[in-house]
Amino acid sequence: MDRAQKTELVGTLQQQFGESSLIVVTHYTGMTVAEMTDLRRRMSGAGASFRVTKNRLTRLALADTKFEGLSSLFIGPTAIAFSTDPVAAAKVAVEYSKSNSKLVILGGALGTDMLDVEGINALATLPSLDELRGRLLGMIQTPASRIAAVLQAPAGQVARALAAHAEAEGASQAA
Repeated sequence: MDRAQKTELVGTLQQQFGESSLIVVTHYTGMTVAEMTDLRRRMSGAGASFRVTKNRLTRLALADTKFEGLSSLFIGPTAIAFSTDPVAAAKVAVEYSKSNSKLVILGGALGTDMLDVEGINALATLPSLDELRGRLLGMIQTPASRIAAVLQAPAGQVARALAAHAEAEGASQAA
């Protein structure tokens, strides 16, 4: 990799760090290409990305960003998971590390807040942004459907009372 490619990589990483709200730093020692491909697919499906990085270039890219505090974690075979959703990358990384011991979570950052392994695990238990939107939409729609049911119930009762009264009148006239 020549100097121009390195400069381009640092610029690309800085742009990705600027767009991300969460970064999870991992070690991936012993993972096969198939396992890495599977992890990348899972990350992509959740709206996150997973990337093996060069430590020195990543530390350069982290300089002057909100994630600058992560620089000390970049030692050894390091990869990063990042996402704009504050939960997606953590959720997939923690889930995958439970089924594959070769992926080890070192820590991460949510905005300017540095997180240790326990912090990443706690973050992974939170619902994703899409799940929260779904719950909110459900809460908004539920009262509206209840109001509609309540408003329709009296009209139905009045209609049944009128029908019963008409039936009673029809029966009394027939007799």
